[in-house]
Amino acid sequence: MSDSIKVILASASPRRRQLLAAAGIRFDAIESRVPEGHVAGEPPRDYALRMARDKAAAVSSRLPDAIVIGADTIVVCETQILEKPSDAADARRMLAMLSSRTHTVVTAFALARGGKIVESSPVESRVTFRELTQAEVDDYIATGEPFDKAGAYGIQGNGGGFISQVEGSRDNVMGLPTERVIAALARQGVKPG
Repeated sequence: MSDSIKVILASASPRRRQLLAAAGIRFDAIESRVPEGHVAGEPPRDYALRMARDKAAAVSSRLPDAIVIGADTIVVCETQILEKPSDAADARRMLAMLSSRTHTVVTAFALARGGKIVESSPVESRVTFRELTQAEVDDYIATGEPFDKAGAYGIQGNGGGFISQVEGSRDNVMGLPTERVIAALARQGVKPG
């Protein structure tokens, strides 16, 4: 990586930090504190992209010399957007909806510099769940794992056992389309190392 370019991840997500570090990118992490909220009628891809861009721009405006990475992940089943569950009942509802179905995970990323977006894109993966029993769902909710994850599950944790198939990037399902982000960073002069 060029020592002259500082990279900031505008996220508190431990999964995004792990993925970026595993890709060999040196970075600091700063939570954007941008409030998340879906606008009625906003298509899922547009929502994820708007949130990623807002997060990147918010941190970039405070650190104009750095390249800032923003990201946002949502789960879409049928036409419903599943964000982080509000409580155990909400997690149970989401997992019941995902059982025996294929859903789409959209993770959008954005790079900002000097408070302006220089590159952004939504990336989709398709995930199929096997049939879940009520006992499995209850046991999973009791672990606490679902509560900070879109769609109430984490592919990298115990929720990975619910998945029968992934089409597309597994990293994307975890919260960062690493390959695409690394390529975008390279276009901005940032290399792993």
